[in-house]
Amino acid sequence: MIIQGVLLGSPAIHAAGLLRDELALQGVESDIHDGYGLALVSVWADLVVWTDGMVYRWWAGRVSLRTGWRLYAVYGVDNPATAARGVALRYAELRDSHPRSELIVRALS
Repeated sequence: MIIQGVLLGSPAIHAAGLLRDELALQGVESDIHDGYGLALVSVWADLVVWTDGMVYRWWAGRVSLRTGWRLYAVYGVDNPATAARGVALRYAELRDSHPRSELIVRALS
C-alpha cells in the first residue's frame, strides 16, 4: 500500500502497488497477492505479473522455438508506467482469445 509516497510493506508490495495504479489509469483492473518476498499482480487468465521489488515479469504469450520454454517480458520497477503499457498490450491480446465465461458475466451484471 502506498500513502503519500510512504513505503508500507515490502519492496515487492510497493512495486506491485505502483503497477496496479498505472494499470488502473489505463482501465485495466487487477489485484495484488503477496508472500515469500514476492508480490503478484493478477490481471486476467494467463496474465499474472510477479515482482520481487526489482523487476516485473510475466509470460509474453510465446514459446521459444529452440527450447520449448515460455518467453517472459521483464521490466525494471523504476518505470511502472512503461511496464503497465506492456501488460495492457498483453491484456488486450488475451481478452480477445479468453473472453469471460457466461457465469462470470452473469455474476458481474
